[in-house]
Amino acid sequence: MIKLTGITKQYTRDSVGVDDIHLHIRHGEFVSVVGQSGTGKTTLVKLIIAEEQPTQGSIEIGGWNITNIRRNDVPMLRRQIGVIFQDFKLLSGKTVFENVAFAMQVAGETGKRIREIVPRVLDIVGLTNKDNRYPNQLSGGEQQRVVIARSLVHRPKILVADEPTGNLDSINTQEIIEILKKLMNLGPRLSSSPTTERLSIISKNVLSRLIMDVLSLTKKKENIDFHNLCLSSALLVLSSLPFRTWHEI
Repeated sequence: MIKLTGITKQYTRDSVGVDDIHLHIRHGEFVSVVGQSGTGKTTLVKLIIAEEQPTQGSIEIGGWNITNIRRNDVPMLRRQIGVIFQDFKLLSGKTVFENVAFAMQVAGETGKRIREIVPRVLDIVGLTNKDNRYPNQLSGGEQQRVVIARSLVHRPKILVADEPTGNLDSINTQEIIEILKKLMNLGPRLSSSPTTERLSIISKNVLSRLIMDVLSLTKKKENIDFHNLCLSSALLVLSSLPFRTWHEI
């Protein structure tokens, strides 16, 4: 689903974001990328969502080689990747409902579709009764839930979370981790499309164990706290369906 081969991102002669990364993430996997500050976690996220392009190597997302993706193809890619930001990026003048709906409005979705999908994703993150509140009326954990809801509206095949709990206390951190775990088994609730277009459900034995593969970007081994893995970047692969390009719409 996500395949990085020999990826290097070099900004200047003395500044390297990531160096010779080889990574293959398959359908149904929850991968947490851990490492100290400056080891390339955010750079990796930016490469996957095509915010940046690699200096060397190749990137394949859902069968689509995006190594040298054209700028006008980037919006299509990002509609199929849900991104959860650390700093929320919510619109202060819009309610919870309007913040989530805005992601659909800019993509040209109809009002009927918006009224159908937004309540569903708000229910998933537990914000059904707070849809009319503004960001400054929410706790940090609730604001992050809005961000998660917003990332789900286009039924993404991949969720990318860039340190989603970095600004939260321990209680809210655990709540966000539980929501991310929950998403691994909620695909069908996100879509009213035919079964072939729904997010896939991973097997129950995988859910019961919640296998978390850990990619450490540091060269030395670390003592990893598996209860707080989501403090770092996390990649959740929800679907095995191939990505679509503009030419396939």
